[in-house]
Amino acid sequence: MMKTKLTLLGVAALITVACDHESGNPTTDDAETSGHLLITELPPELIEGTPRPIHIPGASPGQVSPARTSSPGTDGVMYVPRAAVRPKPAKVGAPASARQPLVTPRPDDPGLHYPAVGSAVDHERYDLLVDNRWQTPEQAPLSTFSVDVDTASYANVRRMILDGSPVRRDAVRLEELVNYFDYAYPQPADGHPFAVHVRNAACPWNPGHQLVRVALKGREVNRMERAPANLVFLLDVSGSMQDSRKLPLVVESLNLLLEELDESDTLAIVVYASAQGVALPPTHCDSEGRQVVSNALRNLNAGGSTNGGAGIKLAYQLAREQFKPGGINRVILATDGDFNVGVTSQQELVDLVATHAKSKVDLTVMSVGTGNLNDSMLEAITNHGNGTHHYIDSLAEARRVFLDKMMGTLVTIARDVKIQVEFNPARVRSYRLLGYANRMLHKEDFNNDRVDAGEIGSGHTVTAFYEIETTGPGGDARVDPLRYAGPVPTGIPGNPEWLTVKLRYKQPDSDRSTLVEHPYIGVPRSLAEADADFRFATSVAMTAMALRGSGELGTRGYWDAEAIAQEALGSDPDGRRAEFVQLLEMLSARSAYVGQ
Repeated sequence: MMKTKLTLLGVAALITVACDHESGNPTTDDAETSGHLLITELPPELIEGTPRPIHIPGASPGQVSPARTSSPGTDGVMYVPRAAVRPKPAKVGAPASARQPLVTPRPDDPGLHYPAVGSAVDHERYDLLVDNRWQTPEQAPLSTFSVDVDTASYANVRRMILDGSPVRRDAVRLEELVNYFDYAYPQPADGHPFAVHVRNAACPWNPGHQLVRVALKGREVNRMERAPANLVFLLDVSGSMQDSRKLPLVVESLNLLLEELDESDTLAIVVYASAQGVALPPTHCDSEGRQVVSNALRNLNAGGSTNGGAGIKLAYQLAREQFKPGGINRVILATDGDFNVGVTSQQELVDLVATHAKSKVDLTVMSVGTGNLNDSMLEAITNHGNGTHHYIDSLAEARRVFLDKMMGTLVTIARDVKIQVEFNPARVRSYRLLGYANRMLHKEDFNNDRVDAGEIGSGHTVTAFYEIETTGPGGDARVDPLRYAGPVPTGIPGNPEWLTVKLRYKQPDSDRSTLVEHPYIGVPRSLAEADADFRFATSVAMTAMALRGSGELGTRGYWDAEAIAQEALGSDPDGRRAEFVQLLEMLSARSAYVGQ
């Protein structure tokens, strides 16, 4: 099958919005003879295979010692030798004195550089996240939450680290960092759309506690068996999207997805700025159709204010008109989230998307850009719109979302997936759920099929960790034992089960949920006994806690997470785990520099 090929040099044509054309539906000839063609190259760091610049912010003026400012480089910034970036490896939990400090920076040895203090005003918006607190099974025997397969937080945090920007605490959603990576969990073999796997091992930041991992693995749908797709690209072409990290990157990214579509699929493009319109009516994606779509994507010009609410309504209307029963019906929204005219209230937008989600049209949110990113709103509409949220910071990330993970991005295998864990007070003294702070549900919501929850796509993995304090010797109590209400075993006296994991999910075309139960008998284990996936995911969770400034880590930090990750790389064919280790090296270096 001939497929549209797109140069990675990033040619993005910004032309008069196609919906302004008299017919509302541009043709190839129209694109070539009207408007002003502006060729824009994507910055090198957005192109696949090109290393991003590595920045480590220095201390503010007045905090920097004379030794650090006496010999700046010719470009006015300070340098530190690359050999000094990575501290000497030390055992997990080793005191700071056991680690090799960074040597004095030398301007004649180019390495990581410290950019000048001061940057553009940051108007990015993130929801306040409050970490889940410790609970006792006597007071709260049930922990209930919605699954989350979003990955936006990881890519966004990676962008902040690579750009040398401060990592915003509320931008760090622990579960999205953990779930960004692939784990080799076995697929389901019992007819359910996903398999459930529970495992435990010692907690590296508190060896007296155990980590319990609840893991789901979604059924993988063969690409050749994929149902026909009805897709609507909903593209923000307002003035705020002019930056090279925004509309040009969106155009390049969606062309990657276009390569995977065929004649059984239809695709339409809706654009919005001050007004909204259909830039391309539903078009079959055979070889000729893909060329038409690619031309329409290139015929976009950013300008004006942002009436996102009107665009959302029009996109869902178009998707419903072309609805494919039993097929893939999805709106793909690409924006920085800067909605400033029309419906602008976050709650109004959430209500709008939630209403349209009832039509069984799913939502994929592709957020882009920096400076004015409205992560708060985009995360909210995703959570209520049967959707997933991805942050695209480069073509490499676009390839991951729209090519490598294309089936998971498009094909939903289970809806409204909820997890409820019941703890046995005879075996568990206290517990806390790591992450999922904005995905918590009331215990009554678990059996209520009208309550919305997360979706799982083809091949998706979901990982959740509980830190627990077991009863018996060796416990490190976070909560005083109840004086007048001792632990009461559940079920049969002497029940050895630590907990029971219960799940509810709906088949994609059903409104009634199915219940799955999985009792678990734990045995205290060391972290070394855990598999590589368990240990690597633990290091990612630990990093997220450090980025959020969690007091639970005590003296542990990025060095400890790096040591765990280094020994748990396992199979890493795409190099993403190795990239994570490099990020930890940078965070370690940044912490050491600022701390000196």
